[in-house]
Amino acid sequence: MANTSSRALRLLSLLQTHRHWPGPELAGRLEVSERTLRRDVDRLRELGYPVLATRGTDGGYQLAPGAVLPPLVLDDEEAVALAVGMGDAAQSGVAGIEDAAVRALTKVVRVLPPRLRARVDAVRAMTVSPTATGPIVAAGVLTVVAQACRDEERLRFGYAARGAAPAEREVEPHRLVPQGGRWYLVAYDLTRHGWRSFRLDRLTEPRPTGARFRPRPLPAADAAAFVRTSTGAPAAHTVRVIVHAPEARVRQVIGQWGTVEPAGEDRCHVTMTAASWDWPAQALGNVGAEFEVLGPPEFTAHVREWGARFVRAGGAMP
Repeated sequence: MANTSSRALRLLSLLQTHRHWPGPELAGRLEVSERTLRRDVDRLRELGYPVLATRGTDGGYQLAPGAVLPPLVLDDEEAVALAVGMGDAAQSGVAGIEDAAVRALTKVVRVLPPRLRARVDAVRAMTVSPTATGPIVAAGVLTVVAQACRDEERLRFGYAARGAAPAEREVEPHRLVPQGGRWYLVAYDLTRHGWRSFRLDRLTEPRPTGARFRPRPLPAADAAAFVRTSTGAPAAHTVRVIVHAPEARVRQVIGQWGTVEPAGEDRCHVTMTAASWDWPAQALGNVGAEFEVLGPPEFTAHVREWGARFVRAGGAMP
């Protein structure tokens, strides 16, 4: 029979996989008596897990939502799937999710054994995500760099700048920035004595040095602005519209590139972010339905200009 600690972990894992477990079935899975099962449930409650119990013929146990998120117990397959999913989410281009996905990925990968880390990188390298718009960055690279930024610890890595041979760099990492389908590290380069942005897909074998540093003032409003300036990337524009078409139809055409939410019968709210006004205008035209621009005013003016251009073209036809 398993010892009390390992049995409690097994019980927690089972409770997290089903909404409701009949008592006898749960006891059978653990190969214990129902009396022992009740004691194990009490131990989980003492640790802060809200385990609900019901009596009667349909009685059993289930894990209820708590005031805080308790630790999760994952098997090997679940851990790999979670790390791969977080890696894809970090590069999905969905506004607001990238940083949270990197934090979650960092927590998961940090406790994975080496054999599972290798599986995560292998799966991500050999899988094409429909939302990926740039090069895939290994989960290990993302997590090591993110931890160094968080801990204000100097970082060494190999880096191959465009058209140059790989070279060893030592930096004081500042922030990770997702932009244009790629990840960038904003850092102070100790070799070149200046601020630089590094593409993570060109970065190899990042490793913390153990040396802490006091953050220097960044010569920009924020890390994203620094990357835009250093790479010459245009600022992103966010467009908000109401489309007069069923949500399913709109999602099928442009759901991969924006957020689509229902806004009434045969209407939906669409939010898209792009580097120019042309792409959202073209995407909305592909839907083939009426739409109302909610903002910004610049996009309204751009759509009117497009419309006038098409009207003139139509009028010139014989």
